[in-house]
Amino acid sequence: MSIKSRITLTAFLALTSLACALARAAAPAAQGPAAAVRRFRFADVERLAALRARQPYRSGSSPLPGVLRRLSYAQYHQIHFRAADALWRGRSMFEVEFYHRGFAFTHQVKIYTVSAAGVRAVGYRQSMFEFPGALARLRFGADLGFAGLKVRYPLDSPQHHRSVLAFLGASYFRVLGRNQDEGITARGLAIDTATTGGEEIPYFTRFWLVEPPPRALTMTVYALLESPSVAGAYRFVVRPGAITQVTVSAVLYPRRRIAKLGIAPLTSMFLYGVNSARGRFANWRPQVHDSDGLMMHTGGGQWLWRPLQNPLRLQVNRFMDDNPRGFGLIQRDRRFADYEDPEARYERRPSYWVEPLGQWGRGGVELVEIPSREDIDYNIDAYWVPSAPVRPDQPLAFSYVLSAYLHSGERWPPGGKVAATRIAPVVRDGHRLSGLRHVLLDFEGGDLTGLHASQPVRAVVSALGARIWHITTQRLPENGHWRVRFTLQPTGGRPVDMRCYLELYGAPLSETWTYQWTPGS
Repeated sequence: MSIKSRITLTAFLALTSLACALARAAAPAAQGPAAAVRRFRFADVERLAALRARQPYRSGSSPLPGVLRRLSYAQYHQIHFRAADALWRGRSMFEVEFYHRGFAFTHQVKIYTVSAAGVRAVGYRQSMFEFPGALARLRFGADLGFAGLKVRYPLDSPQHHRSVLAFLGASYFRVLGRNQDEGITARGLAIDTATTGGEEIPYFTRFWLVEPPPRALTMTVYALLESPSVAGAYRFVVRPGAITQVTVSAVLYPRRRIAKLGIAPLTSMFLYGVNSARGRFANWRPQVHDSDGLMMHTGGGQWLWRPLQNPLRLQVNRFMDDNPRGFGLIQRDRRFADYEDPEARYERRPSYWVEPLGQWGRGGVELVEIPSREDIDYNIDAYWVPSAPVRPDQPLAFSYVLSAYLHSGERWPPGGKVAATRIAPVVRDGHRLSGLRHVLLDFEGGDLTGLHASQPVRAVVSALGARIWHITTQRLPENGHWRVRFTLQPTGGRPVDMRCYLELYGAPLSETWTYQWTPGS
């Protein structure tokens, strides 16, 4: 399988008779309404995942009619769920709609509700959906099932429910806050991404939707994840808002040793930005990306900013750390003029920030950048890779808060941040000087905002694999940014790793810009 992080579905797990027994145990007893009902809990999903991990992995998705498999992207997205059939409609702040199977989304997921009455399967009915053209005349069986689900909430107005959490394809899920449009996605797990042996794709195969009280502000979803290498129990607690947050808890039961495990994976698109060669693309838009940088908050308290790239060759970088405080793929350019695209609205696409809960130990945030020539490709991956080996019979538990936001204010990061990265050839007498580059960085925010231009703000610049000189720092009166400029000369043919931050009287004023530049790019 390609290392490209696409939603390619290859397996569905048919659960064993014990899974059915678990559901029956949580359902109402037959002797009448006075009988006590044991509430289905996350521990039940954990037990099921542990059991599955002790058995060989099996794919068991029911066959999909060929007419649904052959749907084009456009045809598939003309299939609409009928709002009147939404789960809990009119009974809760939350309601749930379902995705039909078809196109690339061929695998079936089982969906259940959890309430005081017990566990109930959500049955497929063709009447739940509106079909385009000739599809409307076809009939599908009740065993067809669903491809995924979306949780809706009155986020923008009391009269309008919109998606705040959606699961569709493999272990992909999307989180949206107020005034945000779809862009970046998250995943439940990444296995062997960007390795020579190929990536393994895990799938969420079952969901349990916990019915919230009528005025509840949060909702809980349980999920079972499976792949040839692992079975896992997941819990998602979503709290919608201007910044929608999902608390993710997971317990993994490996079936076998895993060479590279990616925790809290994020997947995005970056075609080009102000720091990259727009001339490679015949495109009228100033920038095209869902995210423009990887931000990290290290265990030692340092903030790092790594602008994204669309490289000519695959790039994989790992930023080692102990007990990270956070990382995310961020969209910082928020003006319409940055993109000039009234349909894509990249300025409204959310940033995703992962904040670990508890101690994650030694490891690293890995950034994967894949060459791409189209804006439909998810060519950026970021996730945490633990240094400790992942072995069978050794469960692995972790939890984190995933935040989807447009503007974080002075929270992420709290100090000065990188506003722009620009790299250009050095030209003298009309000729490019081979290998030399001008690097220009703009910083803004934090304590930088109120500093007078006469303050001795200093840029601390370092590089591996290159010589740096002509370092200057100045305040731009036009926008209040602080600009750092220096000249770069590689000392060999290997990629150059650079870092830069601003300080005043020895105290840091900004996050640390980090960048990898390849000679010849």
